[in-house]
Amino acid sequence: MIDGVIDIVLLLAILVGLVVIHELGHFIAARRANVRVHEFGVGFPPRAGILHRGKETLWTVNWLPIGGFVRLEGEEGESADNRAFVNQPLRTRLIILIAGVGMNFLLAWVILTGITFFADPISHVRIGSVQPGSPAAAAGLVGGKQTGTDANGDAIYDRSGDLIIAIDGQAFPIFEGTPSSDRPLQYLRAHAGKEVVLTVQHQDGTVTQKTATLRPPELAQDGALGVRVLGFESGSQGNGLVESMVKGFQRTVDASTLIIRGVADLISNIGDPQVAGPIGMVSLVGAYRELPPTFLLWMIALLSANLAVINILPFPPMDGGRMAMAIAQKLSGGRISVTVERAIYFTGFVALMALLVWISIFDIRRLTGG
Repeated sequence: MIDGVIDIVLLLAILVGLVVIHELGHFIAARRANVRVHEFGVGFPPRAGILHRGKETLWTVNWLPIGGFVRLEGEEGESADNRAFVNQPLRTRLIILIAGVGMNFLLAWVILTGITFFADPISHVRIGSVQPGSPAAAAGLVGGKQTGTDANGDAIYDRSGDLIIAIDGQAFPIFEGTPSSDRPLQYLRAHAGKEVVLTVQHQDGTVTQKTATLRPPELAQDGALGVRVLGFESGSQGNGLVESMVKGFQRTVDASTLIIRGVADLISNIGDPQVAGPIGMVSLVGAYRELPPTFLLWMIALLSANLAVINILPFPPMDGGRMAMAIAQKLSGGRISVTVERAIYFTGFVALMALLVWISIFDIRRLTGG
């Protein structure tokens, strides 16, 4: 129960933080464009208190901890104020709308650059046992000690076996592309039949290199190397700043495409959505909370990048939908009435809430085994 409460509080804190960063992008862009900003709110009303009274902007904290908002003059479509959002040129309005997306993308890039620079997680392979007569046995790799058998009669090994930390001098970052700890084994499968050099850490902490000729593909059904993997462990390595910035940017782009694939899967499997909603995200936060802090930071970066992509989609009431509406107003010569515009936003909001409820139903079913 306590862990569940901690996970919920942590998720809310992460989401509120990401939304506040998003809204800060709108705020900065609006202020630079001299658009009047009435209020910057953390959370949603009802109002809990006032943090600061600026010259024209009220900074508030609100009772519903599910995001934040920036209230601009004329954002609803009508105002006689020359500094109103609605009275700005189309280019200015589009910049203000897209600034929130930019802030979330920037935050993801900064986090992933920091992870890559300071402590990029690397996947290591712990050997449980070595098959007799295998390439691993010929190379002198050592497995763990057998400590018993499980319910199926399979042997159980301790963690005293060798740890493969690199192959052919190559480390395997967990967060490269689609996050995975399985990359060392993927590399071995891809090089079946070839000679590889394994960098191995032994139980006493010494590191040596072992050369192994892998089984050919037609004989590799039990593994190209011939070991039983006990599990994957994470090490870490630092990188140069420029390299980290480049890798951080690429990983941010990769993280952004995950949600695009998720949306495609959601549309094609709407009857049984395989994406996580707010309830499912609580369990994800709980899982990452048990891992080193780097993994929780990576999840925050992933959520920030996904929030950027979701908001740029041309669906009301997202920023992308508001941008599409602004362009439609321009192309139509302003013939779309404020009433119609508000109705579109409201309809989109209702549809979005209905979708979240639908996804949450399946989150609950998966969590309860239903």
